Amino acid sequence: MPFSFHDFVEVLTLQSYNTRLVVAATWCLGIGSGLVGSLLLLRKRSLMGDVLSHATLPGIAIAFAIVASLGGAGKSLPALLVGATLSGLAGVAVMLAIRRTTRLRDDVAMGFVLSVFFGTGVAILRMVQNLPGASGLTDYIYGRTASIVLSDLLLIALVTTAVIVTVVLLLKEFTLLCFDEAFAASEGWPVLLLDTLVLALVTAVTVIGIQAVGLILVIAFLIIPAASARFWTENMKLMLVISAAIGGISGHFGALLSDLFADLPSGPVIVLTASSIFLISMFFGGKRGVLPRYMDHLKLKRRVGRQHLLRSVYEILEASDQPVSNRPVTLQSLLQHRSWTMGQLKRKLSLARREDHLEPTSDPSAVLLSESGFGEAARITRNHRLWELYLIHHAEIAPSHVDRDADMVEHILGPEMVRELEAELAPDLQIPASPHLI
Repeated sequence: MPFSFHDFVEVLTLQSYNTRLVVAATWCLGIGSGLVGSLLLLRKRSLMGDVLSHATLPGIAIAFAIVASLGGAGKSLPALLVGATLSGLAGVAVMLAIRRTTRLRDDVAMGFVLSVFFGTGVAILRMVQNLPGASGLTDYIYGRTASIVLSDLLLIALVTTAVIVTVVLLLKEFTLLCFDEAFAASEGWPVLLLDTLVLALVTAVTVIGIQAVGLILVIAFLIIPAASARFWTENMKLMLVISAAIGGISGHFGALLSDLFADLPSGPVIVLTASSIFLISMFFGGKRGVLPRYMDHLKLKRRVGRQHLLRSVYEILEASDQPVSNRPVTLQSLLQHRSWTMGQLKRKLSLARREDHLEPTSDPSAVLLSESGFGEAARITRNHRLWELYLIHHAEIAPSHVDRDADMVEHILGPEMVRELEAELAPDLQIPASPHLI
């Protein structure tokens, strides 16, 4: 349905009381989901939330049936949340029992619990449809954000606060658990207790998330913010902050879009908003994004090509009958020395000129190293020879094969490694002779 500019301003400025409730609730849920989702992602247990969310459906249906049969309000949120919690914990317990008592892999146990519990829940929901007040019960599968009231917001805020406090107080312990569980256990840390606590946090966020995005989409709300944050940083503290921020932003703007377009359900819109942020993070994330990694690869490729060019020039000068000094080298000799095409060689020469490693010459068919270029060529050649000698002496690689292996490593040798090689193989700081024919 078309909307006016006045509607847009009203939604954007949160003038409606119900809109404020929904936005605040989804914002809090997004923060909590981002935090516990990061722990699940680092523990490589993201599908644990999927199992838990699907396993809550039988509990919701059974809790409704019990309360309705006792004459109470079947869709009482506290009763449904208790049922969802107990059912979810039962599903996780079954999964852990399968893992500990059989040789089945984790994915098999997760798939079994997820399908059986969800199928059981759908069957029970079908059976309780004739009970009074059962209409709208299936909305918990896909979420019913618009029906959030103040008590729901307070519950979500309480759980989110508990998650934040727990993660902050136990950050050191959770970090050790996520990155080196075996070491934590050997040092006497209560690994099982910490793991159970993480599971309890996941259970709490999953159960309160059912109201907002539904039991099917709550797993996306747990995984997507954390996965998005992983593209931006390798620091766990910063990852937790970014993940919580992405979760909060996704909930905020997803709820606004859902309110603006009345025909769009809140849960899917929130997840699609988070997915949009994920795509942006995947392509532009500073640490693991596709574009920055491609640019880093391109820079490395250019640096490797430049180093190969300078070393080739130095080796050609070294192979002549005259003492090694800076003299012009023909393009034809470079093409014979390396398996380059003329186009590849010209691109490498262009890069070397931009970096002031080449001097202008009157002969277009020859190149001349600059003073800095000649020094860089000598350094690169020396590091290459040092690594070749190390591979021959310590890795027992044949001299006829060592050149290719050295080419793969020499470009990432750090200053400390070079000093160690110098101390062992060339303490006189001279450029070693090549151990093979050039």
